[in-house]
Amino acid sequence: MKSIKQLFRMTYLVPVAMGMLLLSTGCKKFLDTERQGAYDADNYPYPGGSGPYDQFIFGAYNELRSFNVHSQAFITAASIRSDDADKGSTPADGGANAITMDNFPVLPSNGFCNALWLGYYTMINRCNSTINEVNTNTTITATDQIKQQTIAEARFLRAYAYFNLVRFFGRVPLIDKLFDNPAQQNNVPQSTAAQVYAFVEADLVFAAANLPLSWDSKFAGRVTRGAANGLLAKVYLTQQKWTEAMGAANAVMTSGQYDLTTPYDRIFREEGENSKESVFEVQATASAAIPSNNGVQYAQIQGVRGAGIWDLGWGWNTPTTDLEAAYEANDPRKNRTIMYTSTTTTTYQTLYGENLPTGLPNPRYNNKVYTNPATRASIGNRFGYWMNVRVLRYADVVLMYAEAANEVGGTANITAARNALNSVRARARAGNNTILPDVTATDQALLRDAIRKERRVELAMEHDRFFDLVRWGVAQTVLNAHGKTAFSNARDVLLPIPQQQIDLSAGVLTQNPGY
Repeated sequence: MKSIKQLFRMTYLVPVAMGMLLLSTGCKKFLDTERQGAYDADNYPYPGGSGPYDQFIFGAYNELRSFNVHSQAFITAASIRSDDADKGSTPADGGANAITMDNFPVLPSNGFCNALWLGYYTMINRCNSTINEVNTNTTITATDQIKQQTIAEARFLRAYAYFNLVRFFGRVPLIDKLFDNPAQQNNVPQSTAAQVYAFVEADLVFAAANLPLSWDSKFAGRVTRGAANGLLAKVYLTQQKWTEAMGAANAVMTSGQYDLTTPYDRIFREEGENSKESVFEVQATASAAIPSNNGVQYAQIQGVRGAGIWDLGWGWNTPTTDLEAAYEANDPRKNRTIMYTSTTTTTYQTLYGENLPTGLPNPRYNNKVYTNPATRASIGNRFGYWMNVRVLRYADVVLMYAEAANEVGGTANITAARNALNSVRARARAGNNTILPDVTATDQALLRDAIRKERRVELAMEHDRFFDLVRWGVAQTVLNAHGKTAFSNARDVLLPIPQQQIDLSAGVLTQNPGY
């Protein structure tokens, strides 16, 4: 059977707009070689044989693991721009691209903006190619159910790409077809944010109606009805469509597929992957035979920056003192989120009993991407390419339900919101009833504050904080107080449209305000 890499080579054309990417960084991106992960037609055939559209849909899935979709640019734009994280590493690492993402303003020439644009539109093209094959390829025989299911997978992934694009850039071109000449894609004008959101909603509604509730375990990572409804809840929440968000989140909560039984400490370990907590998770892997250049570079970028056995990564995306102070006393989630460099007076012991050394470049690192040393030894690699990326967790869905129900208001909804909030806190306290007491607020405003605080500590370092601040309308107040004094609501809630793309469009694309 042909490898996924070979199938990509036969099936997908990369538009001219995808061909330009210049990144100035202090660390080297790994080569785009064949990946050996979960999305592989050899590993995950349909029951009874290879799925008729596997070669196409796995192309879209594999793009989730690309450097431009869930690695350097994504981490920088979604997390380092917030008050949860600093750039970390050494002061000059990443150059102006990274430094301005942390401190603002971001320039239209920033290579990270172009990387995000390229990554998500590559994924969109692969989704559109899959849909086109299902609709037009008469040499493939499949049932209507399989056809609709494959289209639903592609539309979910396309929706995820567009949801990130609209949150990052606002007005973006809506491309839902293949062009005879790929260069024509450069000249598609931008749609309004409202039009993009409507497009995303339609894709996710279709996906929720046509995806299975669950897959056999050998299909781990393929999207489900719960993933579609969970992402739809976040899309609605972003637009303050409270009733719709409450309904979509409730569909996930009543599906019987997810719960809060996975201990918080376990969720982010290798053995916690694809647990009952996982609603949508990017699959990654590595092996002793192929220990590097595989999977996702997500963990490496955030790994401890040191020497020898402590050279675990680049040391980017380090937790801030603001985040550290956000936790209530003795909240176990703090230690699971933040790991500390040892000092001359204090030795920090990792999850696995190692003593973190002194003298590292940063005082804090992201503990949610810390890898098991036994896995590192067995693979012969320290950089965590095998670590899955948790994109949407069940606790996030529960907190979205709580927020939406509280905003809808009324005694019954506020009670439901409080109960949902407290269920997340109950899991966090892990049986220790002396900490994290239940929230008892009945006032809508007080409960709103409690839900927002809970989102921050429960989902810390998971790339929601910046977008939460923006949709709550408090980004400038919070980020200016955090020291990002150049941040302006009039400009920095959106990234600039990449200048490379404006140039390729010959001016069809126009710049966002303030840039």
